[in-house]
Amino acid sequence: MAKPILLAVDDDTSVLEAVVQDLRRQYGQRYRIVRAASGGAALDISTQLKERGEAIALFLSDQRMPGMTGVDFLQKALPLYPDAKRVLLTAYADTEAAIQAINAAKIHYYLNKPWDPPEEKLYPVLDDLLQAWNEGYKPPYEGIQVVSARWAAGDHEVRNYLARNLIPFKWLNPEQSPDALDLLKAKGIDDAKLPVVLFGDGTALVQPTTSQIAEKVGLRTQAQQEYYDVVVIGAGPAGLAAGVYGASEGLKTLLVEPFAVGGQAGSSSRIENYLGFPEGLSGDELAKRSYLQAQRLGVEFLTNRVTAIRTENGYHLVEMQDGCVITCRVCLVATGVDYCRLDIPGEQQFSGAGLFYGAALTESNSCANEEVYLVGGANSAGQAAMHFARHASKVHMLVRGESLESSMSKYLIDQIARTPNIVVETRTEVVAVSGDGHLECLSLTTPRGPEVRKANSLFIFIGAAPKTSWLPDAIACDSKGFVLAGPDVKSKSPGSWKLEREPYLLETSLPGIFVAGDVRHGSVKRCASAVGEGSIAIQFVHQYLATL
Repeated sequence: MAKPILLAVDDDTSVLEAVVQDLRRQYGQRYRIVRAASGGAALDISTQLKERGEAIALFLSDQRMPGMTGVDFLQKALPLYPDAKRVLLTAYADTEAAIQAINAAKIHYYLNKPWDPPEEKLYPVLDDLLQAWNEGYKPPYEGIQVVSARWAAGDHEVRNYLARNLIPFKWLNPEQSPDALDLLKAKGIDDAKLPVVLFGDGTALVQPTTSQIAEKVGLRTQAQQEYYDVVVIGAGPAGLAAGVYGASEGLKTLLVEPFAVGGQAGSSSRIENYLGFPEGLSGDELAKRSYLQAQRLGVEFLTNRVTAIRTENGYHLVEMQDGCVITCRVCLVATGVDYCRLDIPGEQQFSGAGLFYGAALTESNSCANEEVYLVGGANSAGQAAMHFARHASKVHMLVRGESLESSMSKYLIDQIARTPNIVVETRTEVVAVSGDGHLECLSLTTPRGPEVRKANSLFIFIGAAPKTSWLPDAIACDSKGFVLAGPDVKSKSPGSWKLEREPYLLETSLPGIFVAGDVRHGSVKRCASAVGEGSIAIQFVHQYLATL
């Protein structure tokens, strides 16, 4: 794979040489350093690189250049490489130009000349920018392609897994891309065994599991060490927050997630009530930022599934589905919840073939110009409705209750009311689904009586089923499977707490195992609340460790 490029631009040859030398010394092993002596030359180089399909990670341009200023160049280069990081070199007197660049060229940073010593004034800035760029760019292989029909068994799981893990890929549907079958034929792959994932190195995975994909694309599936201070199970908002605070406070922290960073929140098309983001942000953007922050602070991420926890001699042993066992002093359970499954005829047959649980944003393009049905009346359903409304001809929200007011935030209710192609149908339930090979019809009960509707896509956003069936019996749960913690342990499960001291606020009935987020009994099912719980859990972890 060709190295990404750092492009330095300055008309002063001595300054340009100094910039190039500093860049090569720090980044030469990972990036190709390219120079240009003018804005025009830099634009020509950028155009040529774009045509060759090469990646530019960062532009570092001087402002005062004849013919084309740095701001002008960065602005013209923006359409070519919108994701590249842009840094402007300025003299102290050029503050106005820097402000102009922030607005016009959308620069990420401006640096005053001279930048000596680079270890203090140049490298820290570029390190942060390049790490952020790599998080968005990082395909371990170029040209990943998924060959699969829309309704093939496993198609949705594979595409959703790649998308949720921010791994770029191209979907080739044989019904729309005849070349897809030629690709399989050239590799001697039976086109009846879909989905097939093709990689840039020439290899392929046929009907792969998510574990096989994870290993192939470079996600870590084996822990680097045998012992950790804290093992966080689940990388939703609560788990990510716990990882950030644990690592930042000096705890050796491992975060285990079987599917994708972000949890349910990671699949949200838009979160608009999260503090500090006045324009809102998508769930995958929040997940990406949190992952980057945790990684920078030293959290180790592991793509694997925890199947059991047992305690021996004051240590907790965390068992993985591949047989690996990791030892730790403290566990934090942050596995979140799943949407409840519909107990209706046809559910099993069409799950993944038109019937989906959660946002399934990878299906957006498949639903273009179709009518989409959503079941649920909470925020997750409202966010999904707003997202699908940009693609579908009409979005039907099927709500069992009388209205949305009791279960959805007002800002979402107002947005839905202003969106002409969203229809809210209250006192309506799905009682059966049917079709030939994939979902084709919904049987509904409505205020008008039974109805049958044609539909290819049904998305479910109801209920909350905790992911706790794997927990040991020593961890007390309520009747629905949510984990009891703190005062609830003794009040709702008498006799389950064996120590003289009281359990810490987020501690389960098994000392040294904590819980945070939606999986906890009595939690507030909101993203910000989960982040708060994951953060404060680390305070109680420290208190527990101090007793050992």
